Amino acid sequence: MLTYAACPWTRETAADSHSGGIITKKWQSAGLSSTVAAGGTSTVSTPRRTVISNAGTRQIQMPKLLLTTHQIRRGMCKLPCFSGVSLSKGELTKGREDPTCPLSERLLQAPTGELTLGLPQVPATHGGGSNPFQHLEKSAVLQEARVFNETPINPRKCAHILTKILYLINQGEHLGVMEATESFFAMTKLFQSNDPTLRRMCYLTIKEMSSLSEDVIIVTSSLTKDMTGKDDNYRGPAVRALCQITDSTMLQAIERYMKQAIVDKVPSVSSSALVSSLHLLKTSFDVVKRWVNEAQEAASSDNIMVQYHALGLLYHVRKNDRLAVNKMLSKFMRHGLKSPFAYCMMIRVASKLLEEEAGSHDSPLFDFIENCLRNKHEMVVYEAASAIVNLPSCTAKELAPAVSVLQLFCSSPKAALRYAAVRTLNKVAMKHPSAVTACNLDLENLVTDSNRSIATLAITTLLKTGSESSIDRLMKQISSFMSEISDEFKVVVVQAISALCQKYPRKHAVLMNFLFTMLREEGGFEYKRAIVDCIISIIEENSESKETGLSHLCEFIEDCEFTVLATRILHLLGQEGPKTNNPSKYIRFIYNRVVLEHEEVRAGAVSALAKFGAQNEDVLPSILVLLKRCVMDDDNEVRDRATFYLNVLEQKQKALNAGYILNGLTVSIPGLERALQQYTLEPSEKPFDLKSVPLATAPITEQRSESIPITVVKQPEKVAATRQEIFQEQLAAIPEFRGLGPLFKSSPEPVALTESETEYVIRCTKHTFVNHMVFQFDCTNTLNDQILENVTVQMEPTEGYEVISYIPAKSLLYNQPGICYTLVALPEEDPTAVACTFSCMMKFTVKDCDLNTGEADDEGYEDEYVLEDIEVTVADHIQRVLKPNFGAAWDEVGDEFEKEETFTLSTIKTLEEAVSNIVKFLGMQPCERSDKVPDNKNSHTLYLAGVFRGGHDLLVRSRLVLTDTVTMQVTARSGEELPVDIIMASVG
Repeated sequence: MLTYAACPWTRETAADSHSGGIITKKWQSAGLSSTVAAGGTSTVSTPRRTVISNAGTRQIQMPKLLLTTHQIRRGMCKLPCFSGVSLSKGELTKGREDPTCPLSERLLQAPTGELTLGLPQVPATHGGGSNPFQHLEKSAVLQEARVFNETPINPRKCAHILTKILYLINQGEHLGVMEATESFFAMTKLFQSNDPTLRRMCYLTIKEMSSLSEDVIIVTSSLTKDMTGKDDNYRGPAVRALCQITDSTMLQAIERYMKQAIVDKVPSVSSSALVSSLHLLKTSFDVVKRWVNEAQEAASSDNIMVQYHALGLLYHVRKNDRLAVNKMLSKFMRHGLKSPFAYCMMIRVASKLLEEEAGSHDSPLFDFIENCLRNKHEMVVYEAASAIVNLPSCTAKELAPAVSVLQLFCSSPKAALRYAAVRTLNKVAMKHPSAVTACNLDLENLVTDSNRSIATLAITTLLKTGSESSIDRLMKQISSFMSEISDEFKVVVVQAISALCQKYPRKHAVLMNFLFTMLREEGGFEYKRAIVDCIISIIEENSESKETGLSHLCEFIEDCEFTVLATRILHLLGQEGPKTNNPSKYIRFIYNRVVLEHEEVRAGAVSALAKFGAQNEDVLPSILVLLKRCVMDDDNEVRDRATFYLNVLEQKQKALNAGYILNGLTVSIPGLERALQQYTLEPSEKPFDLKSVPLATAPITEQRSESIPITVVKQPEKVAATRQEIFQEQLAAIPEFRGLGPLFKSSPEPVALTESETEYVIRCTKHTFVNHMVFQFDCTNTLNDQILENVTVQMEPTEGYEVISYIPAKSLLYNQPGICYTLVALPEEDPTAVACTFSCMMKFTVKDCDLNTGEADDEGYEDEYVLEDIEVTVADHIQRVLKPNFGAAWDEVGDEFEKEETFTLSTIKTLEEAVSNIVKFLGMQPCERSDKVPDNKNSHTLYLAGVFRGGHDLLVRSRLVLTDTVTMQVTARSGEELPVDIIMASVG
């Protein structure tokens, strides 16, 4: 199809040139008439000439052809009429350029005479928007770049070649250093031309090739000349290009020019300098921070972008100094701003400071954000409302003004504002549904909005804020347009239904039926996964809906195209199916997967069958028969699993079933791989010890694969190291720690030992080994006039712990973090006394330094700084592990080292509070969702699982009874006596 391209009148579609004639009425206004036939020969009359058309080639005689420079492509000029028709470059170069016209309107005139036009022979289905650079070859383009050395310079041709080079770079084409440098040096000769388009292309090329070429500083003088010249069109781009090639050693040479550019009267130049300064902050902070005065002057500019960029630079210079940021905000709050972009940035900075305070919102910063709700610019009003909504621990009273503004936006004629408002209200409804109730009428009006995205968000918000009685009506409204919205918004609906299930348990039946209807419809992987996740959460929350949910999931996997979902449902059936009243009815669905599916699903089905046999003796004979059939499978994995499970089940031992079928490995799989590889590299007579492998830092059953389209083949990639594995590698590199053995546990979050506003910021991470603990102190010096050396944290324990050594941080420069360590031995005389409090004192040598040069004095003085105490608890010695089947694990450990005691929790008044405190204190993993206390219950049993340092399994069963206080009966089991004694001593 040929279309009007860059037509001076209007854009229309012409008939197909290969299937008839090309007819256009608009040619008549240009002096042309009738039809040009593509398949034969026909004549189009003009005021003075005749146009003769043969198949593929046109001979046109015209008095003059006027074309704008924007119609030049690949050395050829396109006619204004058809995008497929082009003028040969040879004829065009005979024309002359009209210097009186501006660049955007400049005309190229071809002389009177005969011009040859070529119509590409393209298929009838070919569109006019094909990529002219898609078949470029790097070698050919680099060969063309030699044109840069020719004299005189052809600006149009050179600009076109530069475009090709930029295209190749941005498409990921690799240019060698020699290739890039040769082209770069040739390109520098183009500065001899005064063509504005070519000069702008040179600036772009310099920025893109600065990291690929060597000796790019050769263009510094040319860029400096343009930067300080009189042509404002050159100055801004020259500043950006110059800053791109300038390193920290050269920056001082252009510092004077940068300061002048920042305060320049031309907004484009000033903005270019400010944004370039922001980029330079990363490498030359000390130099750029001296430009603060100029940035403050630019912040008073009348131009909205200059003011915005100046504010951004001022903030990034001061962002590590909380007091300075507060002063800056106070100043601009008093004097006001003209730029709505600057206001938006101030709101974000203010909300960030409020989040860090994590306290009361009764402050000038919150008042400023609230005042912005009355700004005349809609973007500022929305930014302020969004900031208030996202503040942590925001009360309903503080939310009220933001919700009122968003309510007004709901009735805006602008779709973007309505969408932003309802999306933000949706977020508010997750935490404060009562605060959004006042907007329900406006939200119901949006349910019928022509924009389905807005309608979806409106109805999901109503689901969160509406009453239980309105659910049925809302479900009917959702059903009416579910087929019209994209999968992305269907997922939003499913998430809202999931939240509704938790809020109104009595509506499980209605909601689950709706979910099953959605599950049977067409949809992508993310959509179906969201539904399956929701159904599984309902099954886990409500035992009454378990069998219904499992039955529907069985139907779904009969025709499921997504392997990940099929294997996940099979895993769920293996866990929950044996616990139902009639487990045998699920076996047929599972075995069908063995018969009908591919190898991954078959392997998952074999594992699910084995779990039925391990937990239910009645179906064991049938399971053994099915597993014997699976032994003959074509796939190695399926055969191996079937053979393994068959042999385990034939032993008929509960301990074996629990250890090898019901509860899987709790170790880190990447860690196990590395440990086995190391074991094979160093032959030893000792058998491999699984206890030497670090535990998985997150429950394996909770790890989800990345959501990728099912049609995409995921390439093998390196497994990302976990946080604990990174710590293990860092600590192993320190000679003093090499004999400590494998790292058992690292504390999940660093503990702050100082306030964030103090001169030194110290955070501690605890690392537990079998017989030792290492305390890692992350230290930051926020004083720019001193350097700290030989920094250590001296620790004094209150119990039987013994400090062995200190590893100092050799130097702490301004705002550059450093790390020091303290190594401590665990108690030997009383190994049950694991709880301890350490008093901490930071000791260091202070050296004053010059603010301008950064050079420190030769001599320093000793100083110390008192830190907060560090608490070591029983949770630091226990790693969480999940036991999917707690009963089987309890039987597997046995009662050889079982102990039981009863305690009274006098200060706790509810079962929920008791469960929360016990889990937090012991640092163990709740199993079988026992951390959820049913409503209106006076008794509850909490199951906890973990591994004590040294690799010893530890299980705790806590029976709780609520009277006036909470009474707790604790039973602990382990393979060793010490972990049980420590639990009893700690709880007592």
